[in-house]
Amino acid sequence: MLQYTRYDPRLLLHGQQYIEIYKPLPCSASVRTEACIAGLHDKGKAAIIEIETKCFHSESGELLFMNRMTAFLRGAGGFSKSSQPFSYSNYPTNQASAAKIPKVQPFAALLYRLSGDYNPLHSDPEIAKVAGFSRPILHGLCTLGFAVRAIIKCICRGDPNMVKSISGRFLLHVYPGETLITEMWIEGLRVIYQVKVKERNRTVLSGYVDLHRLASSL
Repeated sequence: MLQYTRYDPRLLLHGQQYIEIYKPLPCSASVRTEACIAGLHDKGKAAIIEIETKCFHSESGELLFMNRMTAFLRGAGGFSKSSQPFSYSNYPTNQASAAKIPKVQPFAALLYRLSGDYNPLHSDPEIAKVAGFSRPILHGLCTLGFAVRAIIKCICRGDPNMVKSISGRFLLHVYPGETLITEMWIEGLRVIYQVKVKERNRTVLSGYVDLHRLASSL
């Protein structure tokens, strides 16, 4: 099926990210990963591809965590009629339980490239213009990192081991230098969140984080 799905890589956008953690991650270990295409969806003018990656401990064979990444391929649709990808959009209307407001540094995208994501959309102004942006944008996973860090600090009282799984849907781009407002709601062992850009008053990311337990002080 993929051989008939052509797209301009400059127009690729990160759509959603799901991470499920099965074992505490070791500080030092040899791991192996297995990846597969988990879904391909036609959106008319675009296509959505879901890639699932599992990470195993090389020695014990234990499954450590699973990633499911959704990529939005603009201009690659119109090939079939298929099911829609999973997403979460049931957000409370009551006041948020907590909020965190950090400012993204202007050099954040260049720094985040050290993670290994060298997509020029995040560093090259000309490529950003081709993709429809006025300047390079922040990596979606970097924005997700701000949100999860806010949840760990505000809800988990600084304990990352409370996190069981993470789901995020990227709704709009973020420019380095903008201020992110992460709003959180607690529903049982699930923290529902959304991230807004203060300067534009737009929601850029939404999703949930499932916890193993709640902090004793909550």
